[in-house]
Amino acid sequence: MPLEKINWLLDVREYRRVAKNRKALREPGEGTDYTHERFRDVVNRVVSRIHPKRMNLRVVEILPQTATAKTFCFERVDGLLPPFRAGQYVNVMVYVEGIRTSRPYSISSAPTAGLLELTVRDKSGGFVAPYLFNDLKVGDVLETTGPAGHFYYEPLVDGEDLVFLAGGSGITPFMSMIRDTVQRQRPLRINLLYGSRTPEDVIFRAELENLASSHSKFTFSLVISEPPEGYGGLKGFLDSKLIAQLVGDAKGKTFYVCGPKAMHDFCRAALKEMEVPQRKIRHELYGAADDVSKEPGWPEGLSKDVVFEVDVAGKKMILAKAGEPLLNALDRSGLVVPSLCRSGECSACRIRLLAGKVFVPSQATVRESDRKAGYIHSCVSYPITNLRIRL
Repeated sequence: MPLEKINWLLDVREYRRVAKNRKALREPGEGTDYTHERFRDVVNRVVSRIHPKRMNLRVVEILPQTATAKTFCFERVDGLLPPFRAGQYVNVMVYVEGIRTSRPYSISSAPTAGLLELTVRDKSGGFVAPYLFNDLKVGDVLETTGPAGHFYYEPLVDGEDLVFLAGGSGITPFMSMIRDTVQRQRPLRINLLYGSRTPEDVIFRAELENLASSHSKFTFSLVISEPPEGYGGLKGFLDSKLIAQLVGDAKGKTFYVCGPKAMHDFCRAALKEMEVPQRKIRHELYGAADDVSKEPGWPEGLSKDVVFEVDVAGKKMILAKAGEPLLNALDRSGLVVPSLCRSGECSACRIRLLAGKVFVPSQATVRESDRKAGYIHSCVSYPITNLRIRL
């Protein structure tokens, strides 16, 4: 057994021992202070292994998926891979053209795989994805966060009848969930509806077709929005009519939605039309809108190309375009803001807005306490005036 794993098991055993002793000594109704010096060291060691803030991952294999997508298989070089829930992501930190930035990528491997796999699609006009796709090679080491996110199967509330609505590279968290379900032989019924622009863009197609043919409780439906001439499969978009046709009665089913914003909005509208309760919809948004100026509520007459000044208190003055997230401008200026999801979900990139106004798309989930205290999530905040902020 590797020394790292032995040390981990010894720490867990020690944690249990001190917790048991503490429980025997405390008075009825008294809680446990895990910051006490008797607990602190062992608790910190156990927690840091289960929930590491940072990991160093080495590429051990690169698997081509399509002409524009690759799966990178990683081993951890600074410890054991932590446990994670199928559907979670890690945030990858890189230097591109001298700029330190980060992007979240869903884990496509199952938690029991032994390696951590990230599937990356090359994106025209992108920044990090083209770098990973074209420059990352076997042996390279990336720094990432530990696993994060809440887009995963929750057996206590989600039931056993699941519908996965995937678009493009949004298939990656579903791949982790499907693999996990098959490997653990969970008694779940999974109906995957996968929307893709062309048949050539479909990631994991062969594996999904094989799984569907060998597991009666897993159904795979591929829907092509730009089919070639003579294509005989399902065509169009994941609208309410097609979803109802493929999954039947929505009652009792839990719907998961993951993909680019346009697909996300389309599916959410379809589920609303189908009268699916909000509590039965789970979603993961992949990145910001391609053109935020087309979002409802965008200031009339304001061009997305207008550049505003942003005074970063105690730091420096930077420039930021109206049509790009404030976090991108901060990255480009060398001001590193902690971030995880970059989609307005996690609140890790929150900053204080001291003066000026920003546009926040309606789907961003900013906590009410942050709004009242004047905090914004920089990944989903777009400057629409000159700003003054504090990091």
